[in-house]
Amino acid sequence: MQYRHHPVVSQTGPDFAASLAPNGYAWWYLDALSDCGRYGLTAIAMLGCVFSPWYARARRHGLVDPLQHSALNVVLYRGQGRRWAMTERDAAAVTRHPHQLSIGPSRVTWDGETLQIDVDEKTSPWPQTLRGEIRVTPIVRHATAYPLDAAARHLWWPIAPLARVNVTFDAPTLNWQGSAYLDANQGLGPLETDFESWNWSRSRGAARTRVLYDTVGAQDRPNRSWSLDFASDGSVRAGSKPPINPMTKTIWGIARHTRCDLGARPTVIETLESAPFYSRSLIETTHDGERVESFHESVSLSRFSKSWVQALLPVRLPRVRSRRLV
Repeated sequence: MQYRHHPVVSQTGPDFAASLAPNGYAWWYLDALSDCGRYGLTAIAMLGCVFSPWYARARRHGLVDPLQHSALNVVLYRGQGRRWAMTERDAAAVTRHPHQLSIGPSRVTWDGETLQIDVDEKTSPWPQTLRGEIRVTPIVRHATAYPLDAAARHLWWPIAPLARVNVTFDAPTLNWQGSAYLDANQGLGPLETDFESWNWSRSRGAARTRVLYDTVGAQDRPNRSWSLDFASDGSVRAGSKPPINPMTKTIWGIARHTRCDLGARPTVIETLESAPFYSRSLIETTHDGERVESFHESVSLSRFSKSWVQALLPVRLPRVRSRRLV
């Protein structure tokens, strides 16, 4: 049976109730940096956790409902309030409406103007309380989907390439404002089926946000790349595509690269996350003569598929089964 996309983003904003293909996924992604430069965060609401060893194992036995493998991933970077939380939950812990999504005790709400994430999680591998509120207000909205593969099985929506964020946590105690970026992804099947790897980044310049996506297709599938500039007036145009430049590998040997001006050299400011198949970093690079700081991620799907890697992942991604009343 052929499945098709029921878009998880509409002209009015995120649609958390869109139907998903068996073995597929959807996620809504946020990253943000404080105006003072001392703090950062990412938050990802995931239906069908693409990097879950539990989901990967279940798919080997046939078609699986993505909602059986859902999680809210919240990571606080920098400063003394560093935290990581990502607890996988089954479908009984998920409640969906077009503009509201609950995963366990946490909730994501879109009111037409602001995205609010109410976080109530336990960190891993050492359990601590992670509780607070994240409010994201788009400056520029964008509802166009971009295919990441030639068959358009995997789509990307840059919902709010320019946004503002207010962060208020009581565990740990945090209160800051900053710049943010919000997007969504949706797929009709596992990432590792169609991709060998990808490198992604978003940079905030003086008058624009540039997003770069470079995917490497699995087996004989073609590569794909996007370079888009989003201006503060809402316009979008194709950005330049200079040559790909390598950066230092992670301690796990994961390659990192990005595109920057010819003759310029990108550098890693800080590695925020480093896993056997994945890294998230803050980098400095040059676009059209402007030196900018970027969020960057590099993913090796071929590495993720290794059995020894999936055996390590439950340390950072515990799974909790919901209690059902009989």
